[in-house]
Amino acid sequence: MNFFAPTNTKRTAFFIISDILIFFISIYIAFLLRFDFTIQQTYLTDIYKYFILVSFTRIPLFFYFNIYSVSWRYFSFKDNIYIVYILLLSIILNSIFVFLFRDIFFSGFPRSIILIEYFISLVLVSALRVGKRAFLELFNRGALGIPSLIIATDKKANEIIRTIKINNKYWPVAILNTGKMNNIKINGVFIRDKEYIQKIHNGIDTAIISDEFDTKMIYDEIKKLNIKNIKIYNSFDSTNNKIKEISVEDLLARNPKDLDKHSIAEFINNKTILITGAGGSIGSEISRQCAMYGAKELILLDHSEFNLYNITEELKDKNIVPILQSVVHKEDIENTFKKYKIDIVIHAAAYKHVPLVEENIHEAIINNIIGTKNIIDVSCKYNVEKFVLISTDKAVRPTNVMGATKRVCELYAQNVPTQHTDIVAVRFGNVLGSSGSVIPKFKEQIEHGGPVTVTHPDITRYFMLIPEACELVLQAASMGKGGEIYILDMGEPIKIVDLAKKMIELSGKENIKIKFTGLRPGEKLYEELLLDESDKETQYSSIFIAKPTYYDYQQLVKDIQKLITSDNKIKILKKIVPEFSHK
Repeated sequence: MNFFAPTNTKRTAFFIISDILIFFISIYIAFLLRFDFTIQQTYLTDIYKYFILVSFTRIPLFFYFNIYSVSWRYFSFKDNIYIVYILLLSIILNSIFVFLFRDIFFSGFPRSIILIEYFISLVLVSALRVGKRAFLELFNRGALGIPSLIIATDKKANEIIRTIKINNKYWPVAILNTGKMNNIKINGVFIRDKEYIQKIHNGIDTAIISDEFDTKMIYDEIKKLNIKNIKIYNSFDSTNNKIKEISVEDLLARNPKDLDKHSIAEFINNKTILITGAGGSIGSEISRQCAMYGAKELILLDHSEFNLYNITEELKDKNIVPILQSVVHKEDIENTFKKYKIDIVIHAAAYKHVPLVEENIHEAIINNIIGTKNIIDVSCKYNVEKFVLISTDKAVRPTNVMGATKRVCELYAQNVPTQHTDIVAVRFGNVLGSSGSVIPKFKEQIEHGGPVTVTHPDITRYFMLIPEACELVLQAASMGKGGEIYILDMGEPIKIVDLAKKMIELSGKENIKIKFTGLRPGEKLYEELLLDESDKETQYSSIFIAKPTYYDYQQLVKDIQKLITSDNKIKILKKIVPEFSHK
């Protein structure tokens, strides 16, 4: 056991003893000042009496207001204000006591001592607590925490500084100038320009970026300053752990500027909504957002018990109904529609993993095509207001069975005759963090020291964060009139090898290799979101409409039936989807 190791008990004992000594010294000095540095023998008793009174009033007050719980290294201006108030309260109490018992204990006690002693104690008590922090700031700033650069606007910088001083881990060295101000202090920290930061960057260990900025742009600039550790300040985190490691998701986030939350709220609010695949990556986020936007009731349908349990537990405080069903069982689905008056259906249930679908073609056709057909047919039968099909960029000129099945679903959604149900499809690319995404796979490979496996050096994909994609899905659905295929603007495609390199860089691990394994069955180098160039813009720059494709409904139903019974399913898929080029 290390006797000199700091503990809360030792710190408290140290400050109690120090404060008692300060009170005695302050009273003695007050008497010296009051009597021109010559204290008569008759006043020595008054010194001891007043010292006991002061100690018995102030020490309990310091405990009550948690002054002894404040870290010595992080004593702040706010803490000092508390001391001012506590000492003021103590002299009020002491004055009352002296007045009430002046004939018994304090006969002839000079009342001016009370005020003089107050100012002396205030200076000495504050100086003791500020002393260590002042010393560390001048001579050993690293002891206050990790030297950090704050990248934020003025208002947000103040919030970040207050947060990091509370958690005692980081110490703000400077705020990077993001506006016109320079060399001004915010909460004791100077705003500096980039040139100044470049001069002192060796003394900065960490950069903390506010979530109000485009993280990717700021990240690239910070890396030029040779600051290795970069964190994100998440102002929306309800916990005290607002400062987090920067992730590849932060760097790829697009943050669409034209998100119309008002139209989404009008679309969702007070509606009964059925979500298929509600426990999956997309379905669960759709469920969360529908709850957030005020859905009257959520019917959460999934065939996976575990996934359904997870989302049910998460939303258990909302008005939800968990339904353990598969979309391929039409009679069960119909019973659900009979029981609940459903206004909106969002169909997210599908098999999406390309290699697995290539190995299980029949099952994928049943789940993806027949499941979608069942849900659409039942929705039309029970006059659902709007049906939303979640589609994929792999449905565009598909090279794999998964993409081809989703294209058949789009064709059915566009051509099925409806009277009261508006059916729209929303097509987008890969979402970060979904089941089967490369992100979890790369993280696991990096954690085990590599290699990180990429199929081809030139392979690219579109990426979007799940919450962004789901909000845009709801926004597109809100304006659909029926028959549209909406396409979300996924930004620029990203090379998977660059994504792997970025994740290795963020991990801080060295010597992790990238291994190219070759394209998998059905996988193509580039993915497209549009079938041709005849897409139409909408009032939102993040959402487009693809040109509709006519397919005789009766013929489509016959072709789907042939697809189920045929031994050569690829041939029938190519007949329904002529652009399907199986690889």
